[in-house]
Amino acid sequence: MPSFEEARDIILASVHPLGEEMVPLLEAVGRVVKRDVVAPWDLPQFDNSAMDGFAVRAANCSKVPAELSVTGFLPAGGDGPAALETGCAVRIMTGAPIPPGCNAVVPVEETEDMGDRVVIRHKVLPRQHIRHQGSDVAAGAPIMEAGTTVRPAEIGMLAAMGQALVPVHRKVRVAILSTGDELIELGEAPSPGRVINSNALSLAAAVREAGAEPVLLGIARDDIESHREKIHQGFRFDALITSAGVSAGDRDLVREVLAELGAQEQFWKIAMKPGGPTAFALMDGRPVFSLPGNPVSTMITFELLVKPALLKMMGYRKVVRPFVKGILAEDAHKKEGKTHFIRVTVKKRHGRYVAYCAGDQHTAILSTMTRCDALAALPSEATFVAAGSEVDLVLLRDVELVPETTS
Repeated sequence: MPSFEEARDIILASVHPLGEEMVPLLEAVGRVVKRDVVAPWDLPQFDNSAMDGFAVRAANCSKVPAELSVTGFLPAGGDGPAALETGCAVRIMTGAPIPPGCNAVVPVEETEDMGDRVVIRHKVLPRQHIRHQGSDVAAGAPIMEAGTTVRPAEIGMLAAMGQALVPVHRKVRVAILSTGDELIELGEAPSPGRVINSNALSLAAAVREAGAEPVLLGIARDDIESHREKIHQGFRFDALITSAGVSAGDRDLVREVLAELGAQEQFWKIAMKPGGPTAFALMDGRPVFSLPGNPVSTMITFELLVKPALLKMMGYRKVVRPFVKGILAEDAHKKEGKTHFIRVTVKKRHGRYVAYCAGDQHTAILSTMTRCDALAALPSEATFVAAGSEVDLVLLRDVELVPETTS
């Protein structure tokens, strides 16, 4: 039985980034660039003014104050400028092209504007306040390397380079299958012995939050034929996640059907809690994640094991949420031999994270997942972790951690 870390390593070694697709510019936000994108032209494409003011020849302003005739006006987006005559200046706006013969711009606040004439009051240096062609990016230079995650800044650069379509890693299409005769779909009236199929929806939300595309397959009933039909459907997608039916009970049929259909099991059971009865298989190179059925186990195993794999398949470089150090606020007891992940709320006290138990740690207590900010990892070899001990935390969400004022 692999440890939590070994199981995650097996999964990540088994999956690989998907191929390329071209998407419209705004749809690329949050996606990963598949290949280098090269600048088709210089940026800026022409010398232009960085200030509102006057375009001049610096040599005409060697002695200040210098008085020059104003021979034209250049707004941003205006027609191409005429060459500057000796002893003259052109009124210019930010972004307007620099007229031939000019090599400096004087900000308006450093001048005395008299309409058809302007007085330059300060020394003028060549090249001042000019954004020169190619000074940001030269034509042919890479503007985005493969593996870059597209943010608003990247969108701006791509737009400036006229890139209406962006080559990105394809989204993972993830089939989600729940199993069990006790399940009913959302919208049906619950009755004794029946529960709503909430796992499928929480998994679909988690898949979507990770940037992948969930596909709900419905419910496989507790018979071989139903499992066979639904799992076979799931093999058409990039990944398959099943929920429940992976333990050792009479109606736990997932592993049996996967083996019958040709999936190669990589492991079954992990030395972790919750999530011990988790299995991982490959079907023609596609990952199959068989998660436990208790709602908390389902969400925690997705976060720690499935999500990193999906991110890697979509080209992300940082796929594992890093641990941060925190202090356990209360004593914790556990059995030796498994890494325990307990749900905690987190506060910041005296500059450190402090973790408090989020409530009953039973894996059917769904409300603890809505309250917890993090998972605290208790080492496999430990049986008791005392209050005040340092532990590793997996932060699940960004929370405002305000230092407490009380001692």
